[in-house]
Amino acid sequence: MVDAATIEKLEAGFSKLQASDSKSLLKKYLTREVFDALKNKKTSFGSTLLDCIQSGIENLDSGVGIYAPDAESYTVFADLFDPIIEDYHNGFKKTDKHPPKNWGDVETLGNLDPAGEFIVSTRVRCGRSMEGYPFNPCLTEAQYKEMEDKVSSTLSGLEGELKGTFFPLTGMSKETQQQLIDDHFLFKEGDRFLQAANACRFWPTGRGIYHNENKTFLVWCNEEDHLRIISMQMGGDLKQVYKRLVTAVNDIEKRIPFSHNDRLGFLTFCPTNLGTTVRASVHIKLPKLAADKAKLEEVASKYHLQVRGTRGEHTEAEGGVYDISNKRRMGLTEYDAVKEMYDGIAELIKIEKSL
Repeated sequence: MVDAATIEKLEAGFSKLQASDSKSLLKKYLTREVFDALKNKKTSFGSTLLDCIQSGIENLDSGVGIYAPDAESYTVFADLFDPIIEDYHNGFKKTDKHPPKNWGDVETLGNLDPAGEFIVSTRVRCGRSMEGYPFNPCLTEAQYKEMEDKVSSTLSGLEGELKGTFFPLTGMSKETQQQLIDDHFLFKEGDRFLQAANACRFWPTGRGIYHNENKTFLVWCNEEDHLRIISMQMGGDLKQVYKRLVTAVNDIEKRIPFSHNDRLGFLTFCPTNLGTTVRASVHIKLPKLAADKAKLEEVASKYHLQVRGTRGEHTEAEGGVYDISNKRRMGLTEYDAVKEMYDGIAELIKIEKSL
C-alpha cells in the first residue's frame, strides 16, 4: 500500500493540476477516475503515481508532464501512460505493437548533400536503459557508481573508429571540462523539469561522457537516460553517421542487456522517447524556404519532420540554420525512422534548389 503522506501529496497535486489552466498531456488524461485507479499502486521498485507525475505538477507549463521512474511503471500505470503515448506518438494505440528492432540495409542511404551547400552537420542518436536498474528517481548512489563502472569498462572494449576515452564528471579537471564544453559535448545538470522529477540526485556521481578520437561518436552516461548513444559529423553523409551508430549499438548490446518491452520497444525515462528512441537530425541552411515558413512546415509535416531552432527546442534559427529531425519514433522500425528523415531532407533540398 502507498503511505498516507504520499496519498496526501497526490491529492494536493491532483487538485492543483485540476485548478490550473495547464496545457499538458498529464492534465488532459489524468481524470479523477484514472487518478483513483492508480493512486494506491506501486511498482516492485517502490515507485508510486507521485513519482510519475510530480514534475508535471510542479511545472504546470510542461508539454507532457510525466516520466517513468522505472521500466515497470509503463505497465503498472498504463491507464495514464497509454493515452499520453497515443496522443504524443500519432495514435500509437494500446492495442498496437512496436515492430522488432530492424536497422535495415545501411547501404541504401547515402550523402544528402555531396557538394556541401546546405547541410552543416548530421547526427543520429538513440537512448537505452540497462536492464535490472530503475530510472533516475529510484537509483541509489551505489547503483549510479556501479552503472558508470559497467558502462566505462564496456566502452573501453570498443575498437577501430569507435575507440576512445571515458570522462567521468566526478573529479573532472577544469581543462577537460572546458574542452568538452567547446566541443558541445558536456551536458549540464538537468533543467527544472528533470529536477522536479528527481532525475538529478547524487549529481555528478555516475555521470560521464565517452567520445572517440575523431569526435564523431559520443555516449552520455546517466544524463536523462542511462545511455544516450550519438553518432555525428560535419556535412550530409547520413549513411556514414547511421552506419557508425548501428555498429556501436550492436557492439554495446552484446555486453550490456537493454530494457525492452514487446509492445513499446526500447524503454527510457520519458514517454516521448520510446520505440526506436531514434532521432536523426541535420543542421541545415535553407534560406529561400525559410523565407516561406508555411511552405517549410508543410513539407516538414508531410514527411513527419520536426523543425527546431539551431540549438534545439525553444530556440531561434541562428544564421538561418535549422535543426530538422524525424518526428516519429514508435510504430516503425529504426531504418524507417531514419529513411523518413532522409527522404524528407532530400525533398527540402530539391525545393530549395528550385526556388
